[in-house]
Amino acid sequence: MRPLATGTISFGLVSIPVKLFSATESSAAISFNMLHAKCGGRVKQQYICPRDDNAVVPREEMVKGYEFAKDRYVTFTPEELKALEEKASQQIEIAEFVPSEKIDPVYFDKAYYLGPEKGADRAYRLLAEAMRRSGKTALARYAARGKQYLVQIRPLPEGGLVMQNLMYADEIRPFSEVGLEPADVKDQELALARQIIEQISTDEFKPEKYKDDVRTRIQEQIQRKVEGQEIQVDEPAKPQTQIIDLMEALKASLASKGLAPARETAPAPAPASGEERKPAKRAAREAKADKKASSRK
Repeated sequence: MRPLATGTISFGLVSIPVKLFSATESSAAISFNMLHAKCGGRVKQQYICPRDDNAVVPREEMVKGYEFAKDRYVTFTPEELKALEEKASQQIEIAEFVPSEKIDPVYFDKAYYLGPEKGADRAYRLLAEAMRRSGKTALARYAARGKQYLVQIRPLPEGGLVMQNLMYADEIRPFSEVGLEPADVKDQELALARQIIEQISTDEFKPEKYKDDVRTRIQEQIQRKVEGQEIQVDEPAKPQTQIIDLMEALKASLASKGLAPARETAPAPAPASGEERKPAKRAAREAKADKKASSRK
């Protein structure tokens, strides 16, 4: 991998020069271009101004503006926009350390691997090992590309460091906006749900087990078209009958995996034929009367 940028981790009075590498690689999502059906040529986009009889506006006649009220803008020159940008300092300044599990993954954004610059291996290893043994990760600020980022630096099992861009608090929507109605969870339903979880649980996350089947299927069909063949369109699977009863849905989930629900407590035996079940209070009174009669004899 080639480094995207360089930086310096400030750890107390220790400075650790590092290189940044992209930790992820785009899967190059399949995209289709817009073509002119008549000749097959690729069409181009143009910007038009609806207030000027839909006149085409060339790029050199465009300016950037900020809408501060409905249809009211304040414009900025390229020099003014550049002056507003955060100056890239390349400093990754650690502000505090927090337990790793205290950062909700909902805050996670793009990740970068950090590698030590030449001569910084010892200090780099020291910071990674100290965080690994303490179970802590670092929260830091990093300025780049005209923006200040909140980042998390955490140790990797291989001994290295990864820098995870984090969202700011005001960029995260509260779950309360989703709306969640109160509902009772029955113990029996909970037991079946936990049984399903246990049966399909593993101790490790193995991402290599999962592939993008849809992308593979589309690529195969595109190749068929390139070779002059017709694409194969499979009939969509019929939706399964919806099970309204939650208990039945849980039992069906277990049955689909060849599992049986956990054994339930056996019910009390039914009374013998012709024998009526006596209420508990009545049976107690009769037993007490029999005891008194026996003592008189």
